[in-house]
Amino acid sequence: MILSACAPQGSAPVVQTVEVKVTEVVEVVKEKEVEKIVEVTATPIPEWTRPHPILSDVRVRQAIAHCTNPIELIGSVYGFLPEEQRAKQIMDTFIPKDSPWYAKNIDPNANVVTYEFNIEKAGQLLDEAGWKLPEGGRIRVNDKGEPLAIRFTTTNAPFRQTWGAVWVSQLQQCGIQLLPSYIPGSIWFGGNSGLRRRDFDIGAFAWVGETEPPGPSLYACDQIPTPANNWNGQNYMGWCNERASNAIKQANNTLNLEERKKNYVIVQEEFSKDMVSLPLFQRLEATAYNKDLKGLRPDPTEYWSANSQDFELPDRKTIVVALGQEPQSLFLLQESAAVAVIVGQLIYGVDATQYSYGFQNVGLEGEDFPRIENGGATLTEVEIKDGDVLVNANGDVGTFKDGKLTDAEGKELALKVKNAAGEEVDLVAGVKVPQLTVTFKFKPRKWQDGEDLKNADFELGYKVACDRESGNTSYFTCDRTAKHEVLADGLGYTVTYVPGYLNPRYYLPPYGYYPSHRVVETEGEYKGKTLAEVPPKDFKNLPELTEKPLGTGPFKLESWEKGSKITLKAFPDFYLGAPKAEEIVIQIFDANPAGAVAALLQGTVDIVGKEVIGAGQELETVIKEAQAGKINAEPIASPTWEHADMNLNTR
Repeated sequence: MILSACAPQGSAPVVQTVEVKVTEVVEVVKEKEVEKIVEVTATPIPEWTRPHPILSDVRVRQAIAHCTNPIELIGSVYGFLPEEQRAKQIMDTFIPKDSPWYAKNIDPNANVVTYEFNIEKAGQLLDEAGWKLPEGGRIRVNDKGEPLAIRFTTTNAPFRQTWGAVWVSQLQQCGIQLLPSYIPGSIWFGGNSGLRRRDFDIGAFAWVGETEPPGPSLYACDQIPTPANNWNGQNYMGWCNERASNAIKQANNTLNLEERKKNYVIVQEEFSKDMVSLPLFQRLEATAYNKDLKGLRPDPTEYWSANSQDFELPDRKTIVVALGQEPQSLFLLQESAAVAVIVGQLIYGVDATQYSYGFQNVGLEGEDFPRIENGGATLTEVEIKDGDVLVNANGDVGTFKDGKLTDAEGKELALKVKNAAGEEVDLVAGVKVPQLTVTFKFKPRKWQDGEDLKNADFELGYKVACDRESGNTSYFTCDRTAKHEVLADGLGYTVTYVPGYLNPRYYLPPYGYYPSHRVVETEGEYKGKTLAEVPPKDFKNLPELTEKPLGTGPFKLESWEKGSKITLKAFPDFYLGAPKAEEIVIQIFDANPAGAVAALLQGTVDIVGKEVIGAGQELETVIKEAQAGKINAEPIASPTWEHADMNLNTR
């Protein structure tokens, strides 16, 4: 089968002693029982690679898709939308249909499998899979009498509880019992719980849409989080489809746009066929704010906080912001929830923005990013020799040794590479392969304690990002980096990628920076040491990084009253100019978007972001209030999409 559990290679066998009874025939006429002790070897199944007893069957997953009525789900949270508009929000792959990267916008004949709402078809698939509906029963059972019951986990946001309840009812019509669990976002998206630990059967959440489609971290075979790889990767389904995995790696390992699009068609075809993640609908969203607030820039692909230095309220020194949950941590290498990113942008600033499906340079010298065309990047040919690390034509990284290419686990990889002309050729010693080098020169700036940003901070950023115990969500780029060198003249670094790796977004800075000079004040073994002296594995546990970090952005963290509010003061030495507001106060409305919107209408809150408002009654409220002239709010078709991941593995 194409779909597999992707158990790690090279698991050590164990020897088990098993007592068995063997019947021997003696002289043909007399039997006697003798006991023998025999040794058998068995390879244990590593944690989270064991096939799920229900969801590992593609027929069950496809039946769930046929049992789902997305029009009804959309109507439950967007009741004010006419049905024809709801239909436009339906998705069938991981890319919205209005995106130029959607498979059928690239190739009208793309073989994207669609799952129409069809209870009869779902029943046929479940019958084939051995899940029968007993006479007079409502829930299907297998031949052992076990019910078709599946855990369903998502956040406790009212928006998800609303459509989640409808979905539970829909699947029950097919004889499937969903057991819902609505938990705080801080747990569901936590660094050591929920999604990151694959602690779910079916898990619902939204991927925040980006300017370009997602990369290998989400769908490649080697990006499945398990205890064995320290939970590295974001392929939470445990989906390993070699054709899709190769295609998404190739799509992110070429500078050829047409080749990228062709490979994304393949990934979407396989994604829809295997039904490992059920796309539900594209969200409608709006950021609502005080009608007197100037400078805020709502956008479908960028957070409202990206240009906070421009925010201004006449005759007001303080801007009050509502967040729908509290960040679990501000160590963004590990924490990726929207609330953490928003607070992070206020404190750390941004070196590149992504407004309106494009990228804009902010923190690098010059107007544009470093590109091959402007000399900021170079593409050279290198001869491959024994012992070199490189990326092959499939996008896999490995070491070439003794005529073989093997990955970090010893698995042999395809002996094909792409030359400078983009042609696929045999991998042999002496073959020439392109190698990309990019130099990133940053604008001078200060840390919020007055110290200058220096190259030692970039060295520390790279060291922590690529340390296997740092808690990074993915080491994909680290594995493809041959060299990271800070500049001898100027502020920044040069990255040389391994031969064969052609990152299509090579012009974006891949690594950040930390204040290497900062002295740890927290009690413990590192008190009195600088961050440069702290092992990367412990960064995720230091309050100096998780709760009271230093940044180079427009606002400095003043105080954090857990469960209540975060106060940020303007940083007057911000390198793009002093912020226009003197203070930003973030109030926490935990899973209470209605309270946040009410506070905006009462004038006690000035900004309620799209990530708080969601898509329920609050969205309708802010749109109507904006039309009445009380606040500002413009509905935007969002690239963000709700979906339900199906875990193919169990502990």
